[in-house]
Amino acid sequence: MATDESLKSLVEAAFRDRELLRSPAHEAAVLRTIERLDQGELRVAERDHAPQAGGEGAAGEGAAHRWVTHAWIKEAILLYFALRGMSLMEVGPFEFHDKIPLKRGLDKAGVRVVPPGTVRYGAFLEQGAIVMPGYVNIGAWVGSGSMVDTWATVGSCAQIGRGVHLAGGVGIGGVLEPPGARPVIIEDGVFVGSRVIVVEGVVVEEEAVLGAGVVLTASTAILDVTGPEVVEHRGRVPARSVVIPGTRPKRFPAGEFSIPCALIIGKRSEATDRKVSLNAALRDFAVPV
Repeated sequence: MATDESLKSLVEAAFRDRELLRSPAHEAAVLRTIERLDQGELRVAERDHAPQAGGEGAAGEGAAHRWVTHAWIKEAILLYFALRGMSLMEVGPFEFHDKIPLKRGLDKAGVRVVPPGTVRYGAFLEQGAIVMPGYVNIGAWVGSGSMVDTWATVGSCAQIGRGVHLAGGVGIGGVLEPPGARPVIIEDGVFVGSRVIVVEGVVVEEEAVLGAGVVLTASTAILDVTGPEVVEHRGRVPARSVVIPGTRPKRFPAGEFSIPCALIIGKRSEATDRKVSLNAALRDFAVPV
């Protein structure tokens, strides 16, 4: 059985030189990597629990912890697209024409996918995860007890923690290229309200609440307005923050206009009962969901 290091070496070599995909060993390494990704034995990104010194870096990494992205696994996904040809798939009355097959073995995995919810091969769902008529792309990871609600999408390589609720119409962006770029990460216990968009490798830390309509990109100003002075974050929503859409003025040559931002208006309590805490946060801060 190939080790992670041997798979990594073969995949990285093939990514540098696509001609190597003609080699059975390199092709097998790509296929095995995607198989292990599908089974949850590999993850595109993993949390590093070691405390980090200093404050926030340029990428918006928090001082408490950071996430490590495995670029070679994303390279394997890109190579998998190159290896696959188009094929016709029929699922009951539905017909699909695509390169990537649908995920199989949902019953044995103990996950619920409601028609016409779609999970692509190469994505992993922990036991107890639920996908309503939404979409989970290749390379994504969804934790136990999490729900991908109606018309919510989990983009390629996104990492969704345990006990997360992605409400209707949520858009979690995919980050496949460049391979070294961090994917979108939604940590454990987060509530994401309707029509929220999170893209470009933003990290939403554990138990945060994003109100309906919040848009978070790598460049979005996330302003904590709970204290006497504004504290600005980018690329990261601190743990247990309660966030709503906002605007702030910016001067352009043609005049002053309001541009979108996100406002941290409070903190979710660290109550033992997370559901009570969430309900209290939604009620106390009048957060639309």
